[in-house]
Amino acid sequence: MIKGFRDFVLRGNVVDLAVGVVIGAAFGGVVTAFTNSFINPLIKAITGGGAKVGGTFTVNGAVFDYGAFISAVLNFLIIAAIIYFLVVVPVNHINERLKRTEKPPVAEPSNEEKLLAEIRDALRAGR
Repeated sequence: MIKGFRDFVLRGNVVDLAVGVVIGAAFGGVVTAFTNSFINPLIKAITGGGAKVGGTFTVNGAVFDYGAFISAVLNFLIIAAIIYFLVVVPVNHINERLKRTEKPPVAEPSNEEKLLAEIRDALRAGR
């Protein structure tokens, strides 16, 4: 049972990708809630508060909302860091461990090598 689960986790296919997308979307919601609850108030406190996160500035009538951009960048960085440290690093570690335990198969000689060995043996026997 454990071997089957390990094989499922370590192979790459569409089902694994679908599971990853679903988990990623759910995790994205958690990080968004964290950002809205903790990071956005921190940005508001640092940049002087206001209704919008971090504030805006206007150039020739165009409004630039840099607070929303900062929140989105922080969301991305948090998700990327957690995925890297909780998924990528452990899977790489497991793959390295499995590669160390697996011994490479002994290569069988090719037909040319077999023929050359037969010729060598015949020459030795003829002397």
